[in-house]
Amino acid sequence: MGKYLFRRGIGAVIVMWAVATLVFFMLRAVPGDPFLAMVFDTGDPAAAEQLRRDFGFDQPLVVQYLKYFYQALQGNFGSSIYGSRVPVAQIVGEALPRTLSLATLSFLLALVIAVPAGLISALKKNSAADHAVTLVAFLGLSMPDFWLAILLIIVFAAQLQWLPAIGYVPLAQGFWPWFSHLILPTIAIGTPFAAIITRMIRSSMLEVLKADYMRVSRSKGLLENRLLLVHAFPNALIPVVTVMGIALALLMAGTVVVENVFAIKGLGRVLIQGILNRDYPVVQGAILVVTAIFVFCNLLVDVLYTVIDPRIRYD
Repeated sequence: MGKYLFRRGIGAVIVMWAVATLVFFMLRAVPGDPFLAMVFDTGDPAAAEQLRRDFGFDQPLVVQYLKYFYQALQGNFGSSIYGSRVPVAQIVGEALPRTLSLATLSFLLALVIAVPAGLISALKKNSAADHAVTLVAFLGLSMPDFWLAILLIIVFAAQLQWLPAIGYVPLAQGFWPWFSHLILPTIAIGTPFAAIITRMIRSSMLEVLKADYMRVSRSKGLLENRLLLVHAFPNALIPVVTVMGIALALLMAGTVVVENVFAIKGLGRVLIQGILNRDYPVVQGAILVVTAIFVFCNLLVDVLYTVIDPRIRYD
């Protein structure tokens, strides 16, 4: 496992370097000049040229690339070219805890709903419970998250006034203020993912329950609960964990629509605003963090495979 993790670590570094390089050159290949757009009201080309020199964009592209990576290795990802020129590390550092808080709660909600629902649906195939779970899962898959978010705001924030509608409060200011601001966006995000995982658990469990070794285990007189929890469920988890890893990475990368609905300036919202503003340093820094999240989640899934199934050995 140690050799495998070392190889994956080297691969992760190469992937992040390749993504950062691709983003660096693709941003500069897009037509348009962000500095001219910044001085559009005054229409002063000299002011745009001065901004370009201040940020080093007047230098040759190769020099900019080497300078960017030299600074990135030191933890310096530059500053935003808009507003008060806030460092990118500060912008991403403020957005990341919001996205991680929302992603963690949404993922836990999805698991709490999906695991029992998927197991019940599989164990009671073609029953009323199975049909009910399937119907609810399809409803969860078909509902757009932004529509559900707006509906939750109307009911629980506007009419009942039980929960705040928008904003984010750091955990340092108290658990309930932090948690109460995340309840509605967590439900809006976690519900569709719960539906996906529920369907995956049902499908995977049905495949395992039909396997020959399950029939042999039953013929040996193993208790049904032990048979399901010790033999069936762990073997059904391999494809489910793959989907869960992708879901976790997508959640941690930021959910732009829901973040905008609830006015939470998370990582996804920061990235989209950076793209719209042609804010090169912010886009590069945010995508590098998103890449690291996906690499970490993929590595976590691979490690979980060995925990779930002892037969899997990478070395």
